[in-house]
Parts: sequence; structure tokens; C-alpha cells
Amino acid sequence: MNSEKIYHAIGVMSGTSLDGIDFCYVGFSKNTIWKFKIIQAETISYSVNWKQKLQNAHLLGAEELANLNEAYTFFLSEAISSFISRKSITNLDFVASHGHTVLHQPENGITLQIGNLAKITSKLKVPVVCDFRIQDVQLGGQGAPLVPIGDELLFNEFDMCLNLGGFANISLQQDQKRIAYDVCPVNIVLNYFTEKLGLAFDENGAIAKANQPDEALLQELNKLEFYQKSSPKSLGKEWIEAVFLPVVEKHRLSTEVIISTLTHHAAFQIAKILQKDKKVLITGGGAFNLYLIGLIKEKSEAEIVLPHNKIINYKEALIFAFLGVLRMRNETNVLASVTGASKNHSSGKIFPAS
Repeated sequence: MNSEKIYHAIGVMSGTSLDGIDFCYVGFSKNTIWKFKIIQAETISYSVNWKQKLQNAHLLGAEELANLNEAYTFFLSEAISSFISRKSITNLDFVASHGHTVLHQPENGITLQIGNLAKITSKLKVPVVCDFRIQDVQLGGQGAPLVPIGDELLFNEFDMCLNLGGFANISLQQDQKRIAYDVCPVNIVLNYFTEKLGLAFDENGAIAKANQPDEALLQELNKLEFYQKSSPKSLGKEWIEAVFLPVVEKHRLSTEVIISTLTHHAAFQIAKILQKDKKVLITGGGAFNLYLIGLIKEKSEAEIVLPHNKIINYKEALIFAFLGVLRMRNETNVLASVTGASKNHSSGKIFPAS
């Protein structure tokens, strides 16, 4: 355990569902295999103001977006600094931050995560590793998902790792290599509609459970072109707005019926790709949606494992900290078999302490 350096890092993650910023302070060590220990973890909710700004960021022009990037970088550095202070963290090698995705159009060579400007280090006084996606897109990849290297090296006792965040994504070994891809939208659309009812989210899937799904909408959603594509493939907010929501809204259903239908849709798409008798780790906010989990279990023959809450809530932030460790060691942290890039690579900008 002590034959190699122990790394202490903070992983910072802001996901598409905009439920807040996840902070995960972790110790990593490696003897023959990588081990980790979550020491502190916390989620900070976005203010209404910041949530609105981030929801609408993809509509901004270049100058407004640059200004938002500056403001968000400052805001994020303040939030990280506050976490370090509140948790009395003194033993810290670096911070690894995902930033917040505003634009994701890998087919056009575009991905933008704001909050990754160099000035993030001026407040923190420790090195920062960030902007993990852009290099992969430049190498012809999807820039997503990035978590599978962590699935392979930290969670390899599971056959499949499924994360239920804004989007569902899956990671697994196939033909001696790791593959991963986005499966379908989950919280990004469920939360969008539950907010119309004055709720932040559908707690335990209660609204979905109390209503019947609309079969016509369900069938039309299941026929969307994305679901016929093979991996690597990834989803972004642009696809939701251009493709997914227009299909939902033309059916003119009640919000409650839409929530039920979208929950059944997610369960169908997820169950379809879960392999019989395989051990599946489920994490992300959607893991707390008891009705959705029940539907997935009902529709698949896989062995579903829900870990303890710290892993459910903070696995992505934990793995971004790990991506930072691998980047600091100049080791592969993005897999070409996952993203479709031209080669495996070590991605992320390193900003030294200023």
C-alpha cells in the first residue's frame, strides 16, 4: 500500500441535471491495483440565478458566453475554496474539476465546459487539472463518457456500471476492451417536467408510479434514431431540445402522464442493454428513483447492485479526481474504445498553483 505515492485530491463535478456541484475529497493509492477512500463529500445546490444562467448558456453569443465562463470560473473557485475551508482540508495535492458542459457537439468538433479558465488556481493556491473533454474531441472522439477508465480500474468487480444522471450511461468490458456510451435521457427530462409541477424532482418516482404511461408517445420515443446507432455515441442538451422534447410536446399530454411515460421509456432503454446474469452497479441521482429502479429490475434479468449512498452520489466526482491522478502521472485516462478517438490518451489541462 505504501510502496507508491498516496494522492489526495478533490474531484469537482457539475452535471447536466443541474442539481448542484459535487465535491469529493479522496485518497488514492496503488500497490498492484488502485484503491480509494472517500474522506469528505458534499453537494452544493445552485442558486435559482445560477441555475437559470446555466440552463440558458447554450443560447448565448460568443461574447456573452466568454463573460459567463469568466464569472463561472470565479464562482467555482470560490465554491471549491469554501469546501476546502469548511472541511478543514490541508493535505491536498490538486483539484480535478470537470466544469459545466454548455455545448456538446462532437460531430462538429465542439465541446465546451465552462469554469476551466487558468484563473481558477489563483484563489485555490493548489494545482488544478481540468478541461478533460476537449482533447478527445480534437482526436476525433465523442469527448464522453470519461468515467469508464475509473470503472475499469476502481470498480472492476462489476460487469457493467450504469450511471443515472442527466443521461443514463453504461460502461462494460466487451471483446477484451472497455466500451461505454450514453443510453437515454433520465433526470434532464424528468426534472424539466417535474419543475413544471413546482417540484425539484419526482421523489421515489411517485408521480410516475401514480400515472399510466402513454403508449403512443412511448413507441415514438423508442423509435428515435439515436437508439438505433451503435456506440460510441453520446447525448447533449442540444439533442434534447432539437429532437426529444418536440416529440414529447406534440402529444399534448398532462405533465404527470409525460413523467410516467419518460420513466418507462428510460427503464425500457436501460433494460434493453443490461445483459442476463451480469452484475450491474447503479449510481447517480436516478438510483434513488425507486419506481425507475423497480421497472429496470422488472424488465431485465441482470443482477442490480445499489452501493452505499456516498458511491451513488459521488462516483462521478470521485472518478474525476482519479482522472486527475492519472493525468498528473501522464497515464491514459481516456480510452479510444469508449470515445471513438484515434488513440488512448492522457487528457486534461494542468494549471500549476499560482
